[in-house]
Amino acid sequence: MKPKLILHLAVLLLFLPGFVFAGPVTQQDFVADTTEQLLNLCSASPNDPFYNHAINFCHGYLVGAFDYYEAAHSGGDGPAVVCFPDPPPSRNQAVNMFVEWAKAHPQYWQNKPVNTEFRFLSEKFPCK
Repeated sequence: MKPKLILHLAVLLLFLPGFVFAGPVTQQDFVADTTEQLLNLCSASPNDPFYNHAINFCHGYLVGAFDYYEAAHSGGDGPAVVCFPDPPPSRNQAVNMFVEWAKAHPQYWQNKPVNTEFRFLSEKFPCK
């Protein structure tokens, strides 16, 4: 099965059929095809009925992409793109920094979120 199809099925299973999101988070945001959709999830209001789902998805997406990057570069192959300071920011701090940065860069909102994430990380935490 294609990963996108699996994601769509997972989203459908999470929510009762026919139930419509209230507030700014939409079912389409959970597809996360664009940075704008991920940004909608990452900046969901605590009053949104799906706030917990949105924030957890946001953190899971961003952390998962970064963990993959770290695993792919753990053998020393290729140059490092991201170098965190010591101590690194907490996960919540890093996510908040990404949200603020992404809001200030709407020219990337239609890009794939993973590309925008690494554009942010390499700009904010470049390796010297």
